[in-house]
Amino acid sequence: MLRLVRRVGVTAALVVGVAFPLSVAVAQSGADPQTRIVGSWRVASMELEFQDGSERRFPLGTHPKGYLMFGSDGRMMAYLEADKRTSPRTDEERAAAYQTMNAYTGRYRVQGDRWITSVDGSWNVDWEGTDQERSFAVDGDRLSVVAQWNRNALYGGRMTRGILKFEREK
Repeated sequence: MLRLVRRVGVTAALVVGVAFPLSVAVAQSGADPQTRIVGSWRVASMELEFQDGSERRFPLGTHPKGYLMFGSDGRMMAYLEADKRTSPRTDEERAAAYQTMNAYTGRYRVQGDRWITSVDGSWNVDWEGTDQERSFAVDGDRLSVVAQWNRNALYGGRMTRGILKFEREK
């Protein structure tokens, strides 16, 4: 009898161990866009586009670090930083460090191929209390994001938007 219980227990553990990741993968590959973005995404690239078409920049370098996280509870968080940040020691270096990162959080909702975050905390205090909208597309474990146009305090108030690529964290 004890052997039968052990076999059933081992079999059940194997079934659960295989079925759980499979059920998550199936849910994330479903047609529901909100379900497909839930999870943690590692940034692969960030490009800044100027609305006047004059230029594009890589404000966080060519290998930025950071994550974008969507919880199933409706909260998202983003933290991005430049690839070669150093610890600031002077006021001038601290001001420069502000220009090499961005972060925000809030409740999000998905509408078609867009997510809208009602920002309740941000490195840019001007975003607090606003809705930030992002267009997105999911292709397997890759997430492409285009931000809305915003006045950018780091570039003299010029209108810019971010174009980002992420990879699902595994």
